[in-house]
Amino acid sequence: MLPALRPKLSKSQDGTHLLKNMFTGIIETFAKVEKIEKEGTNVHFTFSSPVTSELKVDQSVAHNGVCLTVVSVSGNTYVVTAIDETLKRTNLSNLNIGDVVNLERCMPATGRFDGHIVQGHVDTTATCKNIKDINGSREFTFEHEKSSTNITVEKGSITINGVSLTVVNSADTSFSVHIIPYTFENTNFKTLKVGDKINLEFDIVGKYVAKLMSLK
Repeated sequence: MLPALRPKLSKSQDGTHLLKNMFTGIIETFAKVEKIEKEGTNVHFTFSSPVTSELKVDQSVAHNGVCLTVVSVSGNTYVVTAIDETLKRTNLSNLNIGDVVNLERCMPATGRFDGHIVQGHVDTTATCKNIKDINGSREFTFEHEKSSTNITVEKGSITINGVSLTVVNSADTSFSVHIIPYTFENTNFKTLKVGDKINLEFDIVGKYVAKLMSLK
C-alpha cells in the first residue's frame, strides 16, 4: 500500500495555508520590472505588482512560470533573485526594465485545480514561430529543442510563460496552442511577437512516463 502523500504547507499573511511550490497555470496578475541588479552570477529583479502588499519574504511566486523566492518587500515593490542556472534555462535573462511578466502565487490548500499541476520548474525555452488569427482567437506556434522529456501530446497540457494551455498540432520539436481573447488580454501573450523566446514547462506526468520508459 502506498503511503499517503502530505503536501508541504506554508502560511500566508492572512493565515491561508498554501501548497508549497505548487501552481496551476492560472495567471493572477502582472508584475512590472522596475530594477535589474547583477551580483556575481546572480541577478536581483525588483518588481511592482498589484499584489505586492500581500507578499511576504520567503514566499514562492511564479514569474513567467519560473518559481522564485521573495527576498524583500518595500512599499509597492518586491525583490526576487535568479541564479545562473535559472537565467540559462529561462527567458528571465532577456527581461528589461519596463517589461511585464505573468504572475501566479502558490495554490492555496482550499483552492481549485483550474489549470493543471505546475511546479514552476521551467524545462527549456522555445521560440515563437508563427501567430495566426483564427476568427477571433489566435493560434501560436512554438519550436523547441528535441529531447526525450520534451514531450507534447495533442489535447495534453503545457505551461507557456506560466500559463496552463492545451496543446494542438503536436510534433517532435513544435506544437501550437489556441489563445482565447480573455487569455490574450490578461497575460503577456498580448506582447508576444514572432521570434520571441518563451518559457516551457512540460507536463510532469509525461516527464515521469518518459523517464520510466527510458529505464526499460
